[in-house]
Amino acid sequence: MSRTMRLSLRAGERVWINGAVVRAERKTTLEILNDATFLLESHVLQPDETTTPLRQLYFAVQTTFIDPKAAGEAQALFERWLAAALRTFASPEILQGLLAVRDQMAAGRRLDAMKTLRALFPAEDAILALPAARRSAA
Repeated sequence: MSRTMRLSLRAGERVWINGAVVRAERKTTLEILNDATFLLESHVLQPDETTTPLRQLYFAVQTTFIDPKAAGEAQALFERWLAAALRTFASPEILQGLLAVRDQMAAGRRLDAMKTLRALFPAEDAILALPAARRSAA
């Protein structure tokens, strides 16, 4: 069952809807009347911001929204990076989050996977800020 989704955009703000980039010329509200995948500009991670493993995973998921033609390649990258992250991290919080992201992606819930990953960024940042000797204990 589809539901109406209202998006309020500021002048110059972009939104990706089913792979198409839409930019608001002026402040506007859009109503999406059927099922569509969309990504607000405020949720888009730029390539130069993919400096950590979880941000790289986020970028791969994001790419499936922004560039549907590259979705298969982005999904393959996601799966490789997810496997590497599951082997690398020891933090129970991050590992539990990564398993949730795996399940969300398997269920086609990409936006939920992105939300889960974004919520893990502070924990990852804290681990990466630790001195190298203490990092392995995290």
